[in-house]
Parts: sequence; C-alpha cells; structure tokens
Amino acid sequence: MKILLFGRGVISTLYAWAFEKAGHTVAFYVRPGRKAEYGSTVTLNILDARKKRRGVSIREEWSIAMVEDFNAEHDYDLIIVSVQHYHFKKAAEFLSDKVERATLLLFNNFWEEPQQVVSKLPESQLVWGFPRAGGGFDNKGVLNGVLWGSITIGTFGTEPTERAVAVMDLFESAGFTSKVMKDFRSWLFVHFVMNAAMHLETLKYATSINVFDLDVLQTTTHWKNVIANGKELLLLLKARNVNIKASPDLKMFRLPPWLIGIAMKVAIRFIPSVKQIFTGHSNRNELKSYCQDVMTTAEELNINIPRFKENKTLYK
Repeated sequence: MKILLFGRGVISTLYAWAFEKAGHTVAFYVRPGRKAEYGSTVTLNILDARKKRRGVSIREEWSIAMVEDFNAEHDYDLIIVSVQHYHFKKAAEFLSDKVERATLLLFNNFWEEPQQVVSKLPESQLVWGFPRAGGGFDNKGVLNGVLWGSITIGTFGTEPTERAVAVMDLFESAGFTSKVMKDFRSWLFVHFVMNAAMHLETLKYATSINVFDLDVLQTTTHWKNVIANGKELLLLLKARNVNIKASPDLKMFRLPPWLIGIAMKVAIRFIPSVKQIFTGHSNRNELKSYCQDVMTTAEELNINIPRFKENKTLYK
C-alpha cells in the first residue's frame, strides 16, 4: 500500500516505520521548508512491543521520504492524519480538496463533536481510529517512543466499512491487531477526560526537561488527586450524554489510589515500554491543552469543576 502521513510527528513516525518494515511505501507530508529543517533521516530510540510486552529495543538511523508539494493529483491509497487535537481543524481544511480517491484515517483524539469537525472531508472515505503508541522527540531530535501491538478502529453505531476493514488488514500486515469500538464518540470523550484528569496533576511536577516525574507517578497521593480530578469531569460526560456506567475505562476512578500506585510501580520497574512512554514524552503544551479544553467546556455549560478552576495557572 502507498501511504502518506500528514506531518512528521511522533505517532506518524512510529507507524510509518512499522509499515515500511512490513513492505509498504510511506512518505510524510511536511510544510514547505521543513524537509531541509528535518533532514533526510530520523534517529529512532524506540521499544517495539508488538510481540513482546517488555519490547524489543530499536536504535536506528532511519532514512525517510518527505514531500512538501501535495495536491489532488496523487496516487496514495491511504492518508493518515495523526495530529494534536488542537491542530486538526487546520489539517482538515488543508486536506478537504486533496483526498481524491484515498482512504483517510483519522488517528488522533477529539474533544469537539467528531462527526461535525470533519464536515469538510468526504464522509464515505473516512476511517476513524486511535493509536496505542507514544513518546517524544528530545532536544537532539531523537525519537524516544513505544509501539504496542494493537490499535482501536471506531464507528458510530455501525459495522466497519470496507475501507475500515482494508485499514485493519494494513495494520495486521504490520503486526498489529485491531479492536472495533462502535460507540466511538463516547470512547473518545472518555479517553479525553481521563487524560485531562491525569495531565492536571502531572503539570504540577512537569519541568522543561521531564514532563512526567516517575517517582511521583508511583505515589498514592498522585493517584488520589487524579481520581478527584476525574470525578469532577464526569459531569461533563453526563452533559454530553455519555453513558458513564457503560464505560469500563472509567472504573479507574473507583479504584483505591494506593492500588494504582502499586500497579504503576510494578509496571515502571518490570515493563520497559511503560517506563519509556513516560520518559519519552516531551510535549508540555499537549498536557495544557487537555485542561484548557475541559475548562472551556465547563464554563460554556456552567458546570463547576473547582479543581481545574483553582489550578488555571498551571495550564494558561
């Protein structure tokens, strides 16, 4: 398959590497001038945990193809968009007249109504998904990241389309399994809220060097606060008609904080990929954006979330 990835971000780079290793042709669309800025290679320091939970260490100088000129006259089979949620509108506007016959995989989080934010894109060619990977680029441009062995494919109450099945086949060819989530709207909003609950607490300790403090992540106090943050945000999910009781992920907010702390301690010590996902993350602005967005929604709906209100200085 011939694949174009929108931007040379963390998620795009990790999956592009896996696809190329599986025999597919990959290229990155980057803004004019970025090819020279990025250079022709990416330095990878990643843990490939598709087959082994502990992960296989990959250290590689990977040669990549980039394009700065992209229009409707192309022959890509698949275009993958995986950007920060606050950049998606611009990406969608840019791609609105350039999709041509390709399938468009939307592979990132959303807080706005997902089916409304894609109104300028060809609905019949869209596939919705979510990665299980992460990390970040350090100040030398090295990608420190993790690839796990599954992804989520989402629908809005329907069976996967032929295009979605073809995307799942693509991931399978590269060693990934796919889980279909039919209430993808609720799943996205729940995932967003869980991130916001954790990120508000993380911002208290984040520095310009390390976003996540591994020692803090293993404490009962940290998770007690995360749970308190999350319980506030359940009001936003209810206001958006999300069935809270039907979400297994939200059970985290009912667990004892000490238990989560112990589980995190064990995971960080014995599962290198878990440790790497935290130590590799380098985007402090991403953490802030989750908190900003839930706060804005709460204000619009006149819902009181005092813990986020009291800590506004952390995410301005």
